Amino acid sequence: MDILDEFDISIIKELEKDGRMAFSAIAANLKISNTMVHQRINRMIEQGVIGGIKPIIQEKKIGYDWASFTGITLNKDSDSDRIIEALKDIPEITECYYVTGSFTLYIKIIAKNHEHMRRILYEKIDGIPGIAKTDSIIELGCAFKRNITL
Repeated sequence: MDILDEFDISIIKELEKDGRMAFSAIAANLKISNTMVHQRINRMIEQGVIGGIKPIIQEKKIGYDWASFTGITLNKDSDSDRIIEALKDIPEITECYYVTGSFTLYIKIIAKNHEHMRRILYEKIDGIPGIAKTDSIIELGCAFKRNITL
């Protein structure tokens, strides 16, 4: 059984247009009941299909002009849970992934300027015990970002 049916997909497509859209507007657009929309969205949130409905902050508009993708090499990969918890305490780190290859973790860092980025890397991240090294690539702009096509 597929986790999403045609109604779920249609509801998600409506929310992608405007995440603030009223359930009643979605129901009217799709010619289904408001209750059905409400139940479907709640079910998809409970199942983890939808991670919630929240604003997407445009970091550059609020003064965060620098971003990096940073690979992290650990002294011991078994320390990853403890190190991830320490990384969560750094608000400028917005994403963290387990990866294969040369690194154990790959993170995205958002900073106001190059000095702010330096402080995050050298004073916050490098101070976490168990991190052997970091390797950063500076982001020059996002060409596009999107959800998977349903």
